[in-house]
Amino acid sequence: MLVIRLRRHGSRRKPFFRIVVTDSRSPRDGRFVAQIGTYDPAFNPPKVSLEREQVDHWLKAGAQPSDTVRKLISEAQSAPASS
Repeated sequence: MLVIRLRRHGSRRKPFFRIVVTDSRSPRDGRFVAQIGTYDPAFNPPKVSLEREQVDHWLKAGAQPSDTVRKLISEAQSAPASS
């Protein structure tokens, strides 16, 4: 089963996450199918960037988002699109 979840990058105490589509059996920072966005909690408010077309594609394909990613997607969709 495909899942959409966070993949941790950055250094100790300065995390940076990539939002990826991966197999549910893969380790957190292991192999992934596609990268569809980023999440940087260091900013106030946290900076989230998503490729909305890719998110919609993978959700329609049956990928299940993790609880955190589901929250980030819903907040990004409710926020106005920045140009």
